Amino acid sequence: MRGISMRWHAARLAAAGFHPELFDYASVTVDPERAIPRLLQALSRSPCHVVGHSLGGVLALSTLRRHPGLPVSRVVCLGSPLCGSAVARDAGGGPWRRMTVGRSAPVLQRGCPEMPEGIEVGMVAGDRPLGLGQLFGRVEGPHDGTVALAETRPPGLRDHVVVPASHSGLLFSVAAARQVLNFLQTGRFLHAA
Repeated sequence: MRGISMRWHAARLAAAGFHPELFDYASVTVDPERAIPRLLQALSRSPCHVVGHSLGGVLALSTLRRHPGLPVSRVVCLGSPLCGSAVARDAGGGPWRRMTVGRSAPVLQRGCPEMPEGIEVGMVAGDRPLGLGQLFGRVEGPHDGTVALAETRPPGLRDHVVVPASHSGLLFSVAAARQVLNFLQTGRFLHAA
């Protein structure tokens, strides 16, 4: 998805006093690795946090692992398959690859199962099994329509929370936005008592 897909979350973060910047890259038609030099430049300007949906979270964490020392304190992933994506593995070899995961297939298949050192990473996952992802690959166990909850739980996460949203629905979920804001402010999610 393009950067505009995070505009809704950016508006909520701005209303809470943050100064969000949208990062844009072509995830299907262009190798996402080509976005890394621009991402490094954006992340090295000043101390910051990162919020990434799906591939965006995988790409951000992979970049932070490969380039330690960037002034990033916290990262919140929204439905990112950090343990690798079964849907990307299934769709990655079939005729639907160009339309679904395109050039991002290897990154999504691999994920980023090891967290970067010195950065607090939180995951907001969805549990509404609605979405096109399951049409292109098999999703085992509870999932958001594209990413299995198990794919969002690598070791080393600071916190993990599940909200009632589908994979795409995480982009517009009030519950997800509340969790993102709380994690960026405190390093923890809001869990039911």
